[in-house]
Amino acid sequence: MLSIKIHDTLTNTKNELDSNKKIRIYLCGVTVYDDSHIGHARTIIIFDTLCRFLESKKIDVELIQNFTDVDDKIIKRANDENVESGVISARFIKNYFDDFSQLNIKNTVQYPKATEHIPDMINLIQNLIEKEFAYVSKNGVYFKVVKFTDYGKLSKKKTADLESGARIGIDETKNSPLDFALWKFSETKPFWDSPWGTGRPGWHIECSAMSIKYLGENFDIHGGGRDLIFPHHENEIAQSESFTGKQFAKIWMHTGMITINGEKMSKSLGNIKSVSHVLNNWGPNVIRLFCMSGHYSKPIDYTGYLLKENLVKWRQVETCYYELILGDGHGDVETVKEMIEAHEQQFDKAMSDDFNTPLALTVFFDMIKELNALASEEKISKQISDITMPVLDRLLNILGLRVTKVTDDEKESVIKLIKNRNEMRTKKQFDEADEIRDKISSMGITLIDHKSKTLWMKKENIKSDS
Repeated sequence: MLSIKIHDTLTNTKNELDSNKKIRIYLCGVTVYDDSHIGHARTIIIFDTLCRFLESKKIDVELIQNFTDVDDKIIKRANDENVESGVISARFIKNYFDDFSQLNIKNTVQYPKATEHIPDMINLIQNLIEKEFAYVSKNGVYFKVVKFTDYGKLSKKKTADLESGARIGIDETKNSPLDFALWKFSETKPFWDSPWGTGRPGWHIECSAMSIKYLGENFDIHGGGRDLIFPHHENEIAQSESFTGKQFAKIWMHTGMITINGEKMSKSLGNIKSVSHVLNNWGPNVIRLFCMSGHYSKPIDYTGYLLKENLVKWRQVETCYYELILGDGHGDVETVKEMIEAHEQQFDKAMSDDFNTPLALTVFFDMIKELNALASEEKISKQISDITMPVLDRLLNILGLRVTKVTDDEKESVIKLIKNRNEMRTKKQFDEADEIRDKISSMGITLIDHKSKTLWMKKENIKSDS
């Protein structure tokens, strides 16, 4: 089995996964006060593809991805709409599943909600108070950062530098401006009872409580966007390791941000691209290819040029798929078999070395190009197809890509129409042949004319296709 390594933000080294046991992953999910955007999609697609790859290597995987459904932004939107905060969170959780099911995200993920785990958070906070890692103040319960001597080890920030840049006037009831809230006192809904007073949890404590509950005190990978390294993940480490006395996550895996034409996404610039928007314009396959086209740890720029480039590549994949299932030519089976095996090995090697999807995609598209070249020369036989299709299906499944299929009735109808068109062309009745071609096109079918025959394919309907 290949050695699978992932870059760890904490140690700044590639760490090997123990592939002999279940890989447990916690991914920080979305705060459900608005629709998810392309930046969220990239992180979730990266981790979905990672799980798919590990499972293709017969490695058991467990992925936990939370919903933050109690937050000041949710409460503000609820107040603005004069509804309860639960109405807001339920709406955007539903929208989340509508969007991400279209992006072909596996449905084996567990999605715990923060509001379902308040007792777990209270127990964790109480333990931190007893160990004197936390204290009760006028406004809530705070974590005592000075007590955790390794604070800053993930973000590489020094507490002295953080203190000098902090605004002390934010909350004078805290011992230090660096101390962060574990529990906020409040009598504004939603609130819960606690040993210290009514209120709601701080943001960071949610993920510690849920990850430890579902994955244990020391799990394999903790993931999220690079914007979460500080303060969210730094604070998670501090409170979790103070609670357990153990290392929290073995590997911290962070995804780079998405910019829009070189600019950061923001509401003030009006350039936020929602998942529903990009799906409507580009479809799921192009979006997945785009999100994997750069290394997961690096930023990537959302531009029309890059999306169109991935659309062209996706059309080549669709062509290849149908060339294989309809191929009845003659070719060198052994040569193709060696080529396919070499590409699959190179693909796996790239994915195993810090999840290098750009290199893996290069290998994948090279294989597609070689197969399409053989098809254009009518050198795809049924035997070649039988050898190639299992590998192509495996790689498509790992990448989360789905070719549009046809029903048996559609297939029968298309074959009949193509036969009639070929008869018209043989009789040089080209106008009638063009009319049949138009009818076939209206069914979403594209014809592929070779020297001695006509093949066909059903293309994904993509709005931005030109």
